[in-house]
Amino acid sequence: MRTIKWLVTSSKMDKTVVVSVNDYKSHPKYKKRFKVTKKFYAHDEQNVCTEWDVIVIKETRPLSKTKRWDFVEKVG
Repeated sequence: MRTIKWLVTSSKMDKTVVVSVNDYKSHPKYKKRFKVTKKFYAHDEQNVCTEWDVIVIKETRPLSKTKRWDFVEKVG
């Protein structure tokens, strides 16, 4: 089971937080680096997360159309 520790970028939805993970990739031919952002929607039952909190989320069964992750704990 995968876990991710990253920043919350949005907590405006009810019982849902958005964690955006940034990564840098390199173009195979031109070798230029570019940023790729991946959004993860996580279930937060008690609505304890706010924006810019560092949290840990874990992979779970599909909870809705987009939610595939579950909130575990706040780190900082």
